[in-house]
Amino acid sequence: MENQASPHKGKRGLERIFNAFIYSLEGLGSTLKHECAFRQEVILAAILLPLSLVFKLSLVEHLILVASLILVLIMELINSAIEAVVDDHSLRDRPLAKRAKDIGSAAVLLSLLNAFICWVAILAVNWKQLL
Repeated sequence: MENQASPHKGKRGLERIFNAFIYSLEGLGSTLKHECAFRQEVILAAILLPLSLVFKLSLVEHLILVASLILVLIMELINSAIEAVVDDHSLRDRPLAKRAKDIGSAAVLLSLLNAFICWVAILAVNWKQLL
């Protein structure tokens, strides 16, 4: 029998997949409830994704636009997880905790910059078709 690092890792097969799916939905729900930045980014994606369908773009261009927005949401989820773990451990001022939270925030910033560049570049190249 395998040595389990966690007693929560004992499920296998379809039960594990189902549980992982449920936990993921709970994570999304918790993040929507507790993280204002994530809610704002979801609203932005909810506006921009349907808007992208209005434009006559290639499949690859659409995928880049969609992927850039999904990346922002992924990075915000990771950043929120880092912040929750750090805050759960201690709310005292600690340099490594601050560094971890700042690095997570920087990852979100870079993903937002990436999305902005992708959207501006694709829309700029196709601006004549957008009018």
